Amino acid sequence: QVHLVESGGGLVQSGGSLRLSCAMSGIIFKGDVMGWYRQAPGKQRELVASMPTISNGARTDYSDSVKGRFTMSRDIAKNTMYLQMNNLNPEDTAVYYCNVERRTLGRQYWGQGTQVTVSP
Repeated sequence: QVHLVESGGGLVQSGGSLRLSCAMSGIIFKGDVMGWYRQAPGKQRELVASMPTISNGARTDYSDSVKGRFTMSRDIAKNTMYLQMNNLNPEDTAVYYCNVERRTLGRQYWGQGTQVTVSP
């Protein structure tokens, strides 16, 4: 079982930055994939960034809409993942969720979500 708690959302002006944190409790296995998703009003949840645990941060994939602006990272000692978001624009407004996909069991674990609002 994995428990995830996000923090760091808020209101920011266009062009600003925020850093989201996701505190993870429970064991993260090498076969797991960590990720950040977002869901804007009236839209489907979309994958923003993902990192296979086994890569130890060496590999991170981003959606085209955030590539070059967002950076996903992980602090193993703190068992926390982060999403650094720079040059935000109103289209980034959404509820952001952290996720751990346990592919060996076909399970996904989700945080409660944190709201990010970018004003023009």
